[in-house]
Amino acid sequence: MKVSFVALLSGFSLLVLLQSCQQNAGKKAPLDGFTSGTAQFAGDESFSPIIDEELYVFKALYPEANPVITYKPESEVVNSLLNDKVRVAILSRNLDTAELGVLKRRTLVADVNKFAVDAVALIVNQTSKDTTISVNEIKSMLKGQSRTDINIVFDNPNSSLVRYLKNLSGNQELKQKNIYALSSSKEVIKYVSTHPNSIGITGFSWLNDPDKDYAEAVDKVKIVGVKDENNKIAPNEYFKPSQTTLVQHTYPLSRSLYIIDCTGRKGLGSGFASFLASERGQRIILKSGLLPDSIPQREINITH
Repeated sequence: MKVSFVALLSGFSLLVLLQSCQQNAGKKAPLDGFTSGTAQFAGDESFSPIIDEELYVFKALYPEANPVITYKPESEVVNSLLNDKVRVAILSRNLDTAELGVLKRRTLVADVNKFAVDAVALIVNQTSKDTTISVNEIKSMLKGQSRTDINIVFDNPNSSLVRYLKNLSGNQELKQKNIYALSSSKEVIKYVSTHPNSIGITGFSWLNDPDKDYAEAVDKVKIVGVKDENNKIAPNEYFKPSQTTLVQHTYPLSRSLYIIDCTGRKGLGSGFASFLASERGQRIILKSGLLPDSIPQREINITH
């Protein structure tokens, strides 16, 4: 059987064209590496201050790495992960059984790493006479059973903080007339700074080294000491959030931070998770006022 020169030439041209298309496709969609490339993450907006600090240093160390973090309320972050819009998420909780089941059906395994502990802080106006409160009082207020003359404010109604408060109080509605969800943690701080008859509930990370756009408001609020009557260590003492009270478990209101990587490979998700867990990443947590998951050791040189 004879093959014409034209047919042979056409077949060769088609092969070259297919190879070219494959090469171009590879150039348009490169895979992210451990410290390079671009990948989309979703992060709980409640923790954007500390995550941005970590991200800034990570990018400085690895200029070819470009993790793009979109901040959303917790419920939206989880939805993005389950709907395959992102494969890496930063949350203040682990995934539950049903959520892990969704990932399993898609043959995805969640690699979960805890990297910090944040305190839930109660703040009042600087002019307020309130300086202490108990966990039982907080629960009673959130249920609308006491101090209904004081406005209680917190961030987005779909946030991790609201979920935390619902679980703490056992009240899944939080719809009392004096309880308000604002738009963000910054708005909570600003509101309390101008309303003496209010109590704000926010993440401790927002009160340390604040940005210029709300630093003045932080100066006009103060943190309330909290007592936990069920604490076996010190049931009669009031504590304010700090690294010491978090590590000693004497401050009762805290939550852990996790990075969840469902990519199943050594890409930017695992690269950033490794950086968060590294000594440098943990020192950034330590400097921010939050509690690192593993406290970096200090080296002291003694000279004679």
